[in-house]
Amino acid sequence: MKNIHLIFALALLLAGNAHAELYRSIDSSGKVYYSDRPLAGSEDTAQVKVDKAPVPEENLPYEVRRAKENFPVTVYSFPDCGSACKMARDFLVKRGVPFTEVNLVKQEDIEAFRKESGDSQIPAIKIGKTWFKGFLEEQWNRELDIAGYPRTTSYRPATPPAQ
Repeated sequence: MKNIHLIFALALLLAGNAHAELYRSIDSSGKVYYSDRPLAGSEDTAQVKVDKAPVPEENLPYEVRRAKENFPVTVYSFPDCGSACKMARDFLVKRGVPFTEVNLVKQEDIEAFRKESGDSQIPAIKIGKTWFKGFLEEQWNRELDIAGYPRTTSYRPATPPAQ
């Protein structure tokens, strides 16, 4: 019986030392790994706190996350935009581009959009600081390529709620 108490006390003492470090590493293809040590040759490595859940942004492939940081994408639409806005959203989701959608409802939002974009054509997309009016798939593809968004990725963003 004494041995059982001794083993139990020893196990309790060692349990406090069982806390290991956790690392999140992203390889060159954008695949995310979690391990007790950094992945050798990884493009991006960070220590993760165990008590903190990963942020959705961490699930983005490396090249997508990098493009998003440098050239965030915002789509501007309005409630009755119709098929053009749907095609624009579907295009971005299919390509795997994370984006924010701004739904222009209030008059002051519409005026601010016209002032900032220099036009009133919808849908409009802002990639970084550059504006493009109307949905032209070939143009959007070219500009997203220049911004560094990959043409194909396994990541598929959910259609974001309109702001």
